[in-house]
Amino acid sequence: MKSTPKRLILLDSHAIIHRAYHALPEFTSSKGVPTGALYGLVTMLLNIVKQFKPDYIVACFDLPGPTYRHEAFKDYKAGRKKTDDALSSQLQRARDVFEAFNIPIYDLAGFEADDMLGTIVERLKDKDDIEIIIASGDMDTMQLISGKRVKVFTLKKGIKDTVTYDEKAVKDRFGFAPIYLPDYKGLRGDPSDNIPGVKGVGEKTATAIISKYHTIEKFYEALKKNKGKVQEAVGLSDRFAELLLNNEEEALFSKALATIRRDAPIEFAMPENTFTETMDYEKLNKLFDELEFRSLGDRVKFALGVGTQESLIPREPQMIQEDIGYDPVLADECSIMRWLLDSNIGQPDTDEIMRYAGAKTMREAHEILESQIEKNDLKFVWEEIEKPLITILREVKQSGIKLDLKYLEKLSRDYHNKLDVIIAEIYKLAGKEFNINSPKQLGEIIFTDLNLKLKRQKKTAGGALSTKESELEKMRDLHPIIGEILKYRELQKLLSTYIDVLPALADRNQRLHAALVQNGATTGRMSSEHPNLQNIPNKSEQGRAIRLGFVAEPGYQLVAVDYSQMELRIAAFLSGDQKLLEIFKNGEDVHTAVAAQVFKVEPGDVDKEMRRKAKVINFGILYGMGVTALRDNLGGTREEAQTFYNSYFETFTRLAEYLNEVKAETARTGYTLTYFKRRRYIQGGNSSLPFVRSIAERAAINAPIQGTEADVIKLAMVRIAKWIEDNNKKDDVRMLLQVHDELVFEIKEKEIDNSVAKIREIMETVILPDDASGVTLSTEASAGENWGEMIKIVDSNKL
Repeated sequence: MKSTPKRLILLDSHAIIHRAYHALPEFTSSKGVPTGALYGLVTMLLNIVKQFKPDYIVACFDLPGPTYRHEAFKDYKAGRKKTDDALSSQLQRARDVFEAFNIPIYDLAGFEADDMLGTIVERLKDKDDIEIIIASGDMDTMQLISGKRVKVFTLKKGIKDTVTYDEKAVKDRFGFAPIYLPDYKGLRGDPSDNIPGVKGVGEKTATAIISKYHTIEKFYEALKKNKGKVQEAVGLSDRFAELLLNNEEEALFSKALATIRRDAPIEFAMPENTFTETMDYEKLNKLFDELEFRSLGDRVKFALGVGTQESLIPREPQMIQEDIGYDPVLADECSIMRWLLDSNIGQPDTDEIMRYAGAKTMREAHEILESQIEKNDLKFVWEEIEKPLITILREVKQSGIKLDLKYLEKLSRDYHNKLDVIIAEIYKLAGKEFNINSPKQLGEIIFTDLNLKLKRQKKTAGGALSTKESELEKMRDLHPIIGEILKYRELQKLLSTYIDVLPALADRNQRLHAALVQNGATTGRMSSEHPNLQNIPNKSEQGRAIRLGFVAEPGYQLVAVDYSQMELRIAAFLSGDQKLLEIFKNGEDVHTAVAAQVFKVEPGDVDKEMRRKAKVINFGILYGMGVTALRDNLGGTREEAQTFYNSYFETFTRLAEYLNEVKAETARTGYTLTYFKRRRYIQGGNSSLPFVRSIAERAAINAPIQGTEADVIKLAMVRIAKWIEDNNKKDDVRMLLQVHDELVFEIKEKEIDNSVAKIREIMETVILPDDASGVTLSTEASAGENWGEMIKIVDSNKL
C-alpha cells in the first residue's frame, strides 16, 4: 500500500511579513515596540498549520544588501521606497518567532528568499514521498509549481483572503504551465521588481506568445525563421514583430532576472523530527509574553492538535482548585493587584496571575502581589480604594436597576414604525431596494448609482470608498439620502443595542443587573458590561428617550450626583496654573472665563461661538489634542486653529509647562502618576518612530488627570458605602450605577434631603480644597422617578 506523502511548508518569510505589515493596523506593545506584522505573521502561520497540517515547516529569508540580480542589473527593484523602520525591526524579530516555533531558517548573502525556495524544491524533486506547499505573499514563486506535488499558497488580499495554486490552476489562469512564467515576465516585464521586459508588450501579447511557443528562445527561433507565420499565429502587427526582433536581448535578460535560481550553494537537510515534535511551548509563551500576544498561546496548542477547543476557554475555579488552591476571594484580589501593577493588562485571569507571580499556589501569588504593591508605593490605592471596592461593586450589581418594561415595549413599537418609514424613503431616494446594512451595497448606491463623492473620500483597508458615519456626516449636504441613512443608523443602533435587548436581560422583578468592572481600563476608570450602561445615549432626543425606561421602585426616586467639570478642576490643581485656579476659586463658568482670557474680551462679551471654541480646547488639551485635531473640531482653517492654540498656552503658561513636564517625566520613567500615586505604564516616549512617540505623549498627558478623576470617584463610592453601612441605610439608599463622573442612587423619597446632602459632602471632600490649591470638587444633584426626567436639586444643604 502506497504511504501518504509527508507535507513540507516552505515559507517565503519576507513576502509574508510585508503583507502582514500592510494588512494590519500599526499597533505596538506597551513598550512602544511595533508588533503588528509579527502578530499577523503568527496568525498566518497558525492558519497555515490549521489548514494544511504540515509535517515540516522551513522558513526562507532575504538578507540586507545587493543580490546577484542587482550586480547584473543595477536598477533591479529600483523605485521601491525605503523599508519603514517599523517593518525593518519586525523583519529582524520575525527570526525570533521562527526560532521559538523551532522552524529552520535558510538564507544566503547575494541571493533572495525565492532562490532558497527554488533550491529546496530542486533538491527534493525526486522525493515522491514529500508534498511541498510554498506559502508566499506574492506570485513570483508560482514558477516553482509542479503538478499537484508542489503548490503555492498565496494571499489575494489582507491576511485571510487566500488561494492555493497547483499546475492546473496556473494553466487556467495564465494559459500556460508554471515553468514558463519567467518567459512571460521576460516579455511583459514586472513593474514591482522593475524588470523591464520588452517595452510596449502588454499582458495580452505576452500571453498569446507564451501560450503558443512556451519559451522566449523558441519564440525567437520561430520569429527569425518565418516572421509572417508567427505574426499570423499570435496576431502581431509588423511594428510589434520588429519591436520584438530588436529587443531579443532585453527579453532574454529580463527572463534571467525573473527566473528563480535552483542552485543556491546552501546545505539543505530535511528536519529530523516533525514540526509538532520539536515545539518548545515554554520558549514560545515567553516570546508571546514579551510581545504581549497573550491570547495566542492556547491558539497555538489548539492549531497543533495538542490542545483542545476547551483550552481556549478560561478554566472554571473547580477545575483548577486542586492545582493551585483556588479561592474566589483571593482570585478577585489578585486580579486587581496584578492590574494595579500594570494597567495595560486589563482583567488579568488566573493564568496571567500565576505566570506573573511565578507561584505554585494562589495564596503564594497573593503574598507576592501584595509585596509588589507595597514596593511600588501603591498601598493607598490598593487598600483604601480598590480592595474595598470589590465588595461594593458586587452589591451594586446585586441591587440592579429597575426597568419599565411596558414603556420600553411601546418605545420599540414606535421606533420600529419610524424605521419602516425611513427605510421606505431611502429606497425611494435610491430608486431601488437594497441591504442598507451592507457597506458594499450601500457604497454602490451612494458612489456609483448616485455618484456622490467628496474630494478626499476616505477608503477602507480593502480599497473601497468608506461609508463610515464620520464620512457620511461630511456628505450630508450632497443628497437627501445621506441624512436618511444617518437617521436609519441611529434608530437601528438604539433598537438593536438597547431597546430590544435590555428587557430580555431583566430579572423577574424587572431589575437589570449590569456589572461595573474596576480593572478594565488603563487609566483606572471603571467600565460597565452585561450590558454596558455607561453608554446609554444622552445626546439626541431619541437616545434620551431610552433613559425614561430606567425607573425607581414605588416610594423611591432615582438620584444622580455628578462632579462638575472635574477633569478641568484636576488639571488646574495638578498643574498649579494660577489663572486656571482663580477661575475655579471665583466660581466662574470655566469655558466663558477661558474664552474671555484667550479672546481678550470681558466675560460679558463672550458669545456662544467663543464659549464653544473655549470648551473644545479646554477638553481637547486634556487629551493631547494637536492643531490638526483642533481644526477638525473647531472648524475653520489650520491657521486659525494654530492661532487659538498658541493664544491658549500663552495665557495658561503654567499648564503648558506642566504638560511638557509630564511628557518628559513619562519618557524618562516609563509611567505616569495620579494624585494618589496610581501608576500607568506608557512606553514609547523615546521611540524613534514619530507615530509611536505621539501616541505615548497623548496618553501621558491624559493619564494623570483622568486617573486622578477615577481615583476620586472610586474613593467617593467607598466612603459613601461606608456611610450607608455605618448608618444602617442599606434599605434607604442604594448605589446603582457609576457613569464616568456621575453616581446614580435609588433613595427613599423621605430620605432624599438628608442623604443627598451627605453624599455631596462626601464627594466634594475626597480631596479637600486646602490640598487642591483652593479648588473645590463641586457636585450637582438631580432627582426624579426615572433617569431621563430629573429635576435639579438647587442646594441640597438647604432642603
